[in-house]
Amino acid sequence: MKSYIKKYAKFFDYPLLFTYLALTIFGLIMIYSSSMAWSVNYYGSEPDRFYIQQLINLAIAFPVFAIAAVFPYKHFKKRWMMMTILTVVFAGLIAVHFVGFAAGGAKSWISLGFANIQPSEVAKVGIILYLAGVFSNKYNNGTINKLNESIIPPVIILTLVLFSVFLEPDLGSMLIIGAVGLSVMSASGVRLKPFIRLAGVFVAAASIIIVPFLIFAGDMIFTEKRLGRLDAFFNPFSDELGFGFQIVNGYLAIGSGGLSGLGLGQSIQKLGYLPEPHTDFIMSVIAEELGVLGVVFVLGGLGFIVLRGLWIAMTTHDPLARMLAAGVASMIGIQSFVNLGGLTGIIPLTGVTLPFISYGGTSVILLSLAMGVLMNVSMFNKYEKTKK
Repeated sequence: MKSYIKKYAKFFDYPLLFTYLALTIFGLIMIYSSSMAWSVNYYGSEPDRFYIQQLINLAIAFPVFAIAAVFPYKHFKKRWMMMTILTVVFAGLIAVHFVGFAAGGAKSWISLGFANIQPSEVAKVGIILYLAGVFSNKYNNGTINKLNESIIPPVIILTLVLFSVFLEPDLGSMLIIGAVGLSVMSASGVRLKPFIRLAGVFVAAASIIIVPFLIFAGDMIFTEKRLGRLDAFFNPFSDELGFGFQIVNGYLAIGSGGLSGLGLGQSIQKLGYLPEPHTDFIMSVIAEELGVLGVVFVLGGLGFIVLRGLWIAMTTHDPLARMLAAGVASMIGIQSFVNLGGLTGIIPLTGVTLPFISYGGTSVILLSLAMGVLMNVSMFNKYEKTKK
């Protein structure tokens, strides 16, 4: 391990590191600003409750990032590693249905006493590592395009993960995991025709499991709250004091910010008009307090990470590195789109956090793990280019 670190350390991707640190620290500041009133008024706690908790989360996340950055990524294609990842993912997804508790309408959290974890967040990163390992091995042994041998088994695994998340029901995370899974597969080196067949198998497998459940138990999924969110998507102002309340006040926050905002800490909408302003709708508070400049900073940072990841994927010659980089980049990009699309009304609200910015322990720790893997791949890619 020491020789590995010494070998690749001088190829550290400092722009990627700086962007990651800048976003997480900026997110910490905005969590403090956006959660003060909510913490006092709705939890009866100190104004820095969520700030302190996120500080603790980052104290865990930064070492996780560092370990992932120096842990040789090629271990992810080893059988024991893939089995370990799947065991952890399914253990969490199964346990949440028996010992989990609901938050935001979905039974998606498990209490460990000292902390709460969200298995669907673990599944997002876990499915990237597993699929990249599986398809990398298939690519190397020349069976990547064989449907029965190489494509159907991992598609079944992905479908089971999606079905478990669907049952919570966490439809936002299910959408992200499915899209990320297809992104990894598209970067696997499979030819176009087998990939189309792969996508067809995936859709068929998901339909066989999910569609009958919707027919016989649709009332469990399409609750009044979720249908209300759908109505609010089409016309939030028709029920601005009900289901459209959050979207309408998010619009007011965004529209009030202007170019430079009202000033850090000066948001009006966070004082009770925006439910949980430090999670899903934190970008609305950023827009109100820091204006277009604050929004551009966040979007620029997230966009840089996504584009950097895709560039690494396109320039590396290692299929495992390509899939890992594409998977991490697509996860961050897709989750950012789902969050921002919900608060701007482009898509229905799904309760998905904004990467690196929103409050959340499981989210920031797993995102840091994914960023560490991306850093690891970037260092290897730089080393290979220098070597050649």
